[in-house]
Amino acid sequence: MRYAVAAMQRHIEQGNNTLPVVIPILFYQGVTSPYPYSTHFLDCFADPELAATVYQQAFPLVDITTIPDEEILTHRRVALLQLVQKHIRTRDMLELAVELANLIEKWQYSKEQCKSLLYYIAQAGNTIDGEGFIRTLAEKAPTYREDFMTIAEQLEAKGREKGKHEGYQLGRQDGVKEAIRQLAKQLISDGVARENIKRYTSLSDSELDKL
Repeated sequence: MRYAVAAMQRHIEQGNNTLPVVIPILFYQGVTSPYPYSTHFLDCFADPELAATVYQQAFPLVDITTIPDEEILTHRRVALLQLVQKHIRTRDMLELAVELANLIEKWQYSKEQCKSLLYYIAQAGNTIDGEGFIRTLAEKAPTYREDFMTIAEQLEAKGREKGKHEGYQLGRQDGVKEAIRQLAKQLISDGVARENIKRYTSLSDSELDKL
């Protein structure tokens, strides 16, 4: 099944919009004959019946775009990621900086988690004031002030070098490339699937190999 899904992924990466039907065929040359095991992948699960109910029907959907912010804020530790995912393509992230900082401080995420989230925002989000966004986080989430300010200073330095102090997209600055690589490293160490890392970071296979 892993090989079949990989073949589907390659098909999509070649520009196709629909999945091909990949037929897995097992060639067996083991000692025991005939082949003594099941050839149905669901039988690999401890609970095949439960697995069948999950993988033979439509997947559950949580449409973040339709959930009011007020409800998202009640979702405890997952609220931070949901709020970012909901607005990252549609709002200036500076508008959400105070709420995000409050959530970070309230739930005391690990510094690695905060950095990964910040790199994700840098890669995919928009703001008219990148340094202002991070400085607001640093002010409202004092536990993480040092880490946030370090990143803000790096962005400021890049902005001075390029003369871009206004109206830039946070995820398009030269300094963000390194942030994206750091995110990829974190995802690799967390055991995230390679194809998911490529989708999150837009890094190529060769770039991931170097990491």
